[in-house]
Amino acid sequence: MENEKIANDFGVELIRQIRALDQFGNWSRMSDEDLLIKKYVKTKEDLKLIPLIADIDEMLTNDIKMIYKAIALAFERKTGVVCNVIMEMSHEGFGRCAVIAGRICIVDKYFKDAHRFGFRTLDALFVDGDKHLANAMAIYEHYKPCIQEG
Repeated sequence: MENEKIANDFGVELIRQIRALDQFGNWSRMSDEDLLIKKYVKTKEDLKLIPLIADIDEMLTNDIKMIYKAIALAFERKTGVVCNVIMEMSHEGFGRCAVIAGRICIVDKYFKDAHRFGFRTLDALFVDGDKHLANAMAIYEHYKPCIQEG
């Protein structure tokens, strides 16, 4: 079932983003599924090892942003509308990520405790990505007449 999810629009773009940033081929021997699990899946045991109050590192910030870039790219491929991903994150893990298509904000996500960011399962990652992509499409279609008039 995971391979079907990886083959959907969001999954394809997320894997492309990760593979594109692998400059030295460190992840070339890992399967797509294993790579996504390593980056985004955190079990209860993993979360117990992470303190409640901690600073977020640059790599995790980039991994979070990569999810929203994948949503933006999947949206671009479906609609042809160029998107921008804007992310602001404090060192404490509080912040916001927005995806803007034209003049419309199609995704707006607020984070707190981002140093604990992750999904329990790989399926939960894909469900979240698909949900954001579907919502983005609906928001864009709803507000598209507004930008054509102004």
